[in-house]
Amino acid sequence: MFDMINIEKEPKSIFLRIFGTSPLMKIFDFLIVNEEFDYSMADIARLSGVGYATLKLIWPKLEKNEIIKQTRMVGKAKMYQLNLENPIIKRFKIFYWDITKTVTMKDMNNKQLVKLSYIYKSLSTPDKIKIIMLSNEKGYTITHFQGN
Repeated sequence: MFDMINIEKEPKSIFLRIFGTSPLMKIFDFLIVNEEFDYSMADIARLSGVGYATLKLIWPKLEKNEIIKQTRMVGKAKMYQLNLENPIIKRFKIFYWDITKTVTMKDMNNKQLVKLSYIYKSLSTPDKIKIIMLSNEKGYTITHFQGN
């Protein structure tokens, strides 16, 4: 399992820098980047930076539109993950990673200083490569790129 610690005061992915940090965008950002794992609602709220009460307000719409799906129960906690079988999510995921790739490539062409790059293959999806870059634009920013 790969754990990542955000070290910026207000960490923002490329997606959030472009589309803002509304609770829904934060939830989508978290679930797409962490699509391989399932989480409880409390964990999704905490790890995405959204208040639990806010998540509970948004949650029924996510379930109704089959954006998320329940994967299992751990004790009394229901575990959820992004519904990758939903055609809307399939397209949204492509959109998300295309934006990330485009901005990352633009930033690299503009020769922004990159302090650390880490490339790894996920254990659960070994056919995919993810790149995580920590740059020092204004503090540290975590950038995710997922490719084949």
